[in-house]
Amino acid sequence: MPMIHYAEAIKTQQPSMNRPGANAWLGDVSASHDDDKPIVSGFFRMEKSEVPLVYYYHYHEMKVIVEGEMIISDETGQEVHAKVGDVFYFEKGSTITFNSPSYGIGFFCGQRREGEG
Repeated sequence: MPMIHYAEAIKTQQPSMNRPGANAWLGDVSASHDDDKPIVSGFFRMEKSEVPLVYYYHYHEMKVIVEGEMIISDETGQEVHAKVGDVFYFEKGSTITFNSPSYGIGFFCGQRREGEG
């Protein structure tokens, strides 16, 4: 099948990431069936939380902020107040911290298998 359309996919409910104190949800929308170089995409939502979400990337990922805002930092101390239209690349092996003063939604595309996020 050359094309699959996921109408209004941003409106689908993402499952909780089940991190105590962190209001974070992540849901895969689409995934390849390539065993050698898998790729998956979907949406990540972060709301104002008691604690930030600290996430270790065991795969490469790109993320674009499509709604709201997030505070994103890495283990080097670099911190960005991310807004709509900002694009990020997270290298495999990096630890990234997400927080939001309100809420933010990011569309991601990562080099992993579906459900491994």
